[in-house]
Amino acid sequence: MKKRFFILFMLLWAYPCLYAQLTVKDYHLADSTEKFRNLAYFTNVRPAWIKGTSSFWYSVNTRKGDEYFLVDRSRLKKTMPFDQEKLCKSINEAVGKEFKPYSIPMRNLTFSKDLKEIEFVIDTVKWKCNLRNYQITMVEKVERFDRRGGRYWGESRDELGNEPVISPDSIWVAFIKNYNVYIRPRNGRGDEQQLSFDGSEGDLYSSYISWSPDSKKLATCKVRPHTKRFFYFVESSPDDQIQPRLHKREYLKPGDAVSIRRPVLFDVTEKKQIEVNSQPFEHQYDLGRIEWRKDSRAYTFEFNQRGHQVYQVVEVNSNTGETRILVDEKSKTFIDYSGKKMRHDVNDGDEIIWASERDGWNHLYLFDGNTGKVKNQITAGEWVVRELLHVDDESRSIIFAGSGRNLNEDPYLVHYYRINFDGSGITDLTPEEASHRATFSEDWAYFVDTWSRVDLPPVTVLRDASDGKIVMELEKADISDLLDEGFNIPEVFVAKGRDGKTDIWGIIYRPSSFDPNLKYPVIEYIYAGPHGSHVPKNFRSYYGFCGLAELGFIIVQIDGMGTSNRSKAFHDICWQNLKDAGYPDRIPWIKAAAEKYSFMDTSRVGIYGTSAGGQNSMGALLFYPEFYKVAVSSCGCHDNRMDKIWWNEQWMGYPVGTHYEESSNVVNAHKLKGKLLLLVGEMDDNVDPSSTMQVVNALIKAGKEFELVVLPGMNHTSGGRYGERKRRDFFVKNLLEYDTPDWNTIEGN
Repeated sequence: MKKRFFILFMLLWAYPCLYAQLTVKDYHLADSTEKFRNLAYFTNVRPAWIKGTSSFWYSVNTRKGDEYFLVDRSRLKKTMPFDQEKLCKSINEAVGKEFKPYSIPMRNLTFSKDLKEIEFVIDTVKWKCNLRNYQITMVEKVERFDRRGGRYWGESRDELGNEPVISPDSIWVAFIKNYNVYIRPRNGRGDEQQLSFDGSEGDLYSSYISWSPDSKKLATCKVRPHTKRFFYFVESSPDDQIQPRLHKREYLKPGDAVSIRRPVLFDVTEKKQIEVNSQPFEHQYDLGRIEWRKDSRAYTFEFNQRGHQVYQVVEVNSNTGETRILVDEKSKTFIDYSGKKMRHDVNDGDEIIWASERDGWNHLYLFDGNTGKVKNQITAGEWVVRELLHVDDESRSIIFAGSGRNLNEDPYLVHYYRINFDGSGITDLTPEEASHRATFSEDWAYFVDTWSRVDLPPVTVLRDASDGKIVMELEKADISDLLDEGFNIPEVFVAKGRDGKTDIWGIIYRPSSFDPNLKYPVIEYIYAGPHGSHVPKNFRSYYGFCGLAELGFIIVQIDGMGTSNRSKAFHDICWQNLKDAGYPDRIPWIKAAAEKYSFMDTSRVGIYGTSAGGQNSMGALLFYPEFYKVAVSSCGCHDNRMDKIWWNEQWMGYPVGTHYEESSNVVNAHKLKGKLLLLVGEMDDNVDPSSTMQVVNALIKAGKEFELVVLPGMNHTSGGRYGERKRRDFFVKNLLEYDTPDWNTIEGN
């Protein structure tokens, strides 16, 4: 009897989680982490230079709310640009609402040159305020603010939809009629004249016409349109009717035919077409960016070969139609045209500044604009150029953003540099060990710089752009309230990757109730999209996973191989291999962290993500089930053949071969081990919702157990409030092995 009691006691002691339960109060405490968003002050400085002046204004979050300041660069003086109390009172009277002085929803704020008037938009109206008497007048109605922009991103351009184009000398108007190019006198005196004669519905001339600066030539493309693909989804529960509604989106997928654009040239003076040999450029993903030289001697276009392994800048002679390749970029894997393409033509094309990874790192090169040969490499070393900001042709100097140049520093931290065309005189304008964000003045002589790290609150200053010298301190963050409320600043952690040599960087986030003597399951928040790097580098007072962590988890976020902003070799891991997702780096990173910190329990590791992260998180259970035990996948691109053409062909290549199947969660669904929750918005027009349903179909056919949540009316989403609760419950049940609240018995949950 005593022996049985002792065994039962030991079982209860060893597995207390089997008899534990989280309460609604625990979930409310998790939700209360939302307060962290508003407990850090002077962290979000939003500057804007005032055109034609030496001044700039900025707004910043303070204890009062959003406050506005005006800085005179020449006098180094900071003042209040207006009385927010008076401004708010006038706005409320004009708009008929009750805004508060430090939370007025103004956008597109601009100052007059004399700083005595401001214009701003509230809702759908632009207003003007006289700052001498605070009189408000309406300027005009504006279109409703839409963060997604106008046209759906997947829609192809209507090649016949552009308006007629007036020549620079205002004598001619060029237009398309019956699929051909025509011109007519702008003054209406004279007949229209046809310049092309072979256009047809299936092989038409584009209405996006570009005139030469001297108005003697015009360029466009002859286009063979592609057959449009549409995907369809059902809105099951529309607000305005009982019956469901069918929606469709134009949406090309990998392997689909694309429109073929062939460059063409016309002599307006002679009323004739000049032949351009377009055959070398017809195996294309895209051909565009037609730009004339200022002296009208030629125009250039950019050619992106299908498969993204050849990218060229091509010049067309305006007299002969002969083509000449000025930049010829080639790669055995892929050219990251969507993330790293940078170009500046110097002095009307005498030289070209171009970004390339040809030496294994993304750097700037100076090309001869006449021969197409590299004159010199401008930047060099085991670091990367992130953005080309400004080129001064006269002084032959460049301002750019880069990362990884400073030794013994996180290689993702962004700095700003100045350098000469010949590669000399490189100057770090932002030397502090942090990630910087700069806003430059109109003349590029000064800039506002905000720097921070995830473990370093922001500082904002005004700097001289010639040498980076700080000329004025503006703001310094105050996070005392945030720390008082229990916010744990994430720890930056680095460990070796799959090769035992390469540093892999990430963060570790602990709950506010963290106790180093306890054992915590580990959850990785993943997004391994190769188009960028994704671990935060700037300070944040709140993370989307704060509430999840509060329930008793350690959250980690990692940039493994296959993501961007490191070497070309680091990036190339993803090529035709998206299933890799950096897992051979992520797993040793987590193990190394757990070796240092005994509170991290690597026998209980979960993972979750959305979109590409949804593909990644499910892939963890298919390809690495010995390590990852529980996954939540939201709106996943589970088969790259089902997702948007531009993103997937960029990394998986063309044509669509067996390597697409090898990376498919659908094809590999039968390998599932562990616990899986799938979430999908029924109206997702970013990743086709059928991608999730196809993986569901494959799991059912394989006899696998999983959970599925379809979210009516929701678009591309991590799940919203309900999805977050399902995600929390799933990890609590399957990693903590705790019971969760019976939500159906709880009012107002």
